[in-house]
Amino acid sequence: MTATIEKAATAGAGTPRRRIQIGLSPHAGEPDFSVLADHPGGASALDLVSISDLLRNSFVYPPHTIYKDVKVATTGFDPTQDLHESPRFHFARQSAAAPARPPASAVDAEALVDTYHRLLCEAIARTTGSMCSPWMLQSGGKDSTSMAIALAEARPQTTCITYLGGSEENEVGSARLVARRLGLRHESLVCDPARAYDRYLAMVPRMPLLTADFAVLSYADLATEIAACGGDGVIDALGSDPYFGVPAHWQQRMLGLLALGLRLPPGVFRSSLVGRNFKLCYALGTLQMDAFERFYAGSRFTDAEVDELFGQPIADRSRQRLELFRADIAAAQTLEARRRVSATIVEAAIFGKGMYAASALGLRVVYPYCEPTLCDWVFHQVPDEYLMAPDGTNKVLVRRHIARHFDQLPYVIAKGSFRFDLCGLARQRFDQVLDFARRAQALLPGAPRWLEAHRHRMGNKYFASKFYLLAIVLPWLLSRMKATQVAAGNASDEVKE
Repeated sequence: MTATIEKAATAGAGTPRRRIQIGLSPHAGEPDFSVLADHPGGASALDLVSISDLLRNSFVYPPHTIYKDVKVATTGFDPTQDLHESPRFHFARQSAAAPARPPASAVDAEALVDTYHRLLCEAIARTTGSMCSPWMLQSGGKDSTSMAIALAEARPQTTCITYLGGSEENEVGSARLVARRLGLRHESLVCDPARAYDRYLAMVPRMPLLTADFAVLSYADLATEIAACGGDGVIDALGSDPYFGVPAHWQQRMLGLLALGLRLPPGVFRSSLVGRNFKLCYALGTLQMDAFERFYAGSRFTDAEVDELFGQPIADRSRQRLELFRADIAAAQTLEARRRVSATIVEAAIFGKGMYAASALGLRVVYPYCEPTLCDWVFHQVPDEYLMAPDGTNKVLVRRHIARHFDQLPYVIAKGSFRFDLCGLARQRFDQVLDFARRAQALLPGAPRWLEAHRHRMGNKYFASKFYLLAIVLPWLLSRMKATQVAAGNASDEVKE
């Protein structure tokens, strides 16, 4: 995947300005960030609406990026089109648009699983061919378990590593059982918020672009650990949801009904009854969201809060970016279909966190589930009943692949919500992030005030999630504003260019 540099005359100036496009779709190979190595940075290069995107939704709406002059071609964007002037989006793997798949009665179930296994092994072999010491991020769930089964055949020297982000989602036992039964080496890493944040700050100067996905710090922690242990590549089991399908559970339906785009007075959250109740805060936050944007994960800043952080109206300009995707959203006639579209839009975040961290550490990161041959076969040749059962059970084919080797996995039965100790991060790094906010007041004048006003609420994940967004965004912005002496914990390292 290559980066394209375009030049055009700056209005009224007569001097050329750079316009950069980078292919960022995981379905099209590895991105080339080398074109950003000499990006001048500076506050004037930063896109304020993109910062608003990050605070509202935890990612920048593609094809935009944190830089005004850099666009990215994620899945759904043709990388040959001009993404600066007239971007067009179309999600080609919408289920309703697929040609008629074979009926379940026309295929042999065992042969279908055999073909899936072979194609997954081939995808692994192709994507990891240049890796000497690959490590797989193993959650213990369906996708990583199926991937581990194929890895045991295609790359048996792979080391699996599982992250224990918190008590609400303990994946280690399931992942360890899978790896050991398959003969793969297994390691685990327990979340230490301070260590993870220090590792993130250390890589910030070398991260080419910015996302605020809620697994950014987990990824920074894991990638640094892998590099320190001699790994040269990361295998990530992301990427199969858009073509396998994303079931819509009753919770999503209820949240969609609650998302009314209201603007509630900030005083609603000041009472002790509301301020300490995560579920109540989450519901009230949802009332203030766009229904489609509620598909995106996590608790984020409301539009009113974003305007206060910037000291000017800007949230509406971020929400306006969703209009580029409205035609595909309107064509998605079911809630499940709309979730597929949302999964593709959010691709800029869920894959970006790995791509940016790997680039900063000189690692390769690959996504075998995004290998085109495998994707196309599943999308066109696998009967609907093997993608999603009539009762809403997803990834039936993957489950049958796993069932050849394992009984029901504990992590498949019950899945939690949080992969990082958000409250622990706020408890250990509040004053450091407050210092970042004070240094970044030129961009976000209201950030110090918001932090001070919510200091005593950081035991509630609703507010700790928003703190997390500021903790990710602020040091990266400062590094591009040429700020110096931004300490990583108690270390003397600086975040600088």
